Amino acid sequence: MAYTNLDYLRNITGGDPESMCEIIVLFMEQVPEFIANLKKHLENKNYIELGKEAHKAKSSLMILGMNELGLDMKSLQMATINKTGEDKYAFYVDQFEKQCLMAVEELKKEMTRLK
Repeated sequence: MAYTNLDYLRNITGGDPESMCEIIVLFMEQVPEFIANLKKHLENKNYIELGKEAHKAKSSLMILGMNELGLDMKSLQMATINKTGEDKYAFYVDQFEKQCLMAVEELKKEMTRLK
């Protein structure tokens, strides 16, 4: 199962391998921070910040074609704003972590092909 779809990234970079690698590296550097912040805000029940972090993560996901997970982050963001579905917040955070860690492994392989 592919976690990423780099069509959009190829499109916005004109397929330039160096530009693609820069964006991929940035994402891979952001993932641990996103995961740590999402978990921290969830654990502390700081749902406003949880929603803000989900919003930040969503943009990165969409660039790498992780659209379904991006939509999940949008749902998490909206739920925190509307103060609904608190029982699903942990599921969203868990899915984010699992899928992003798999995506990072996938992207490492892609970067070797790009170089």
